[in-house]
This record gives sequence, C-alpha cells and structure tokens, in this order.
Amino acid sequence: MREQLITKDTIADPRTRYGAAKASTRHFMTQRVTGAINIVFLLLLLFVVVRLAGADRAGAVALIGTPWIGLPLALLIVNVAIHIRNGMRDVLEDYFAGSTYTLLMTLTTLFSVVVGALGALCVLKLVFWG
Repeated sequence: MREQLITKDTIADPRTRYGAAKASTRHFMTQRVTGAINIVFLLLLLFVVVRLAGADRAGAVALIGTPWIGLPLALLIVNVAIHIRNGMRDVLEDYFAGSTYTLLMTLTTLFSVVVGALGALCVLKLVFWG
C-alpha cells in the first residue's frame, strides 16, 4: 500500500470544486443583507415598544394600524423569518447530515414560513381592516 504525500498542492487546488458556489454566495449575501435590514428596523421596533409601554389594546391597535408603522413592521417580521431560516441552516449544517439534516431543514423552513406569513398577515389585518 502506497502512502499519499500531503503537499501544498493536495491541500489547496483551485481547480477543485466544493459544493454549489452560487447557492453559497446567495446564502451568504442574504444573511448579511437581512442582518443589516434588521439593524435598521431595530429603531422602528424600539419606537413601537416605547410607544406601546402602558398602552391599552385600543392604543396598540391604533399605533400598529397606522400604515407608516404597520407596513414596515410587517416587512420586519418577514425579514426576521428569512434571517432565522438562514441562521438555523448554518447551525444545522454544522451538526447534522443526510436525511436528518433534510428533515430538520424542512421543519425549519416550514416554521419560518408559518411565523413570517402569520405575523405579517396579523399586522396587515390591523393596517387595512383595523
């Protein structure tokens, strides 16, 4: 049996390909962009939380029902759901493989879609129908 020598050439060969480069780049950019958007929306969320402190239900509905507050809040919920899915994908890729990874990623995607859709629909209901 012949031993293979590990050299600089066998460690890093730029002609080799690992995974789907376009998908990885899209995932990386999506994670960074949604994170940056979350930072910007943090100011809106802070404003809403401060304004709702001590408010009753009618005051909360009136504040969130304002289009200038409700529409960006719905976008924030969808953005956070996308960011959660991408972050969980990173964690799941590190610790699981094969069919377990596929199952957990499917459940994570389903959870993110449900939370994002229901949260946004609830806020949009307040904006358009009170």
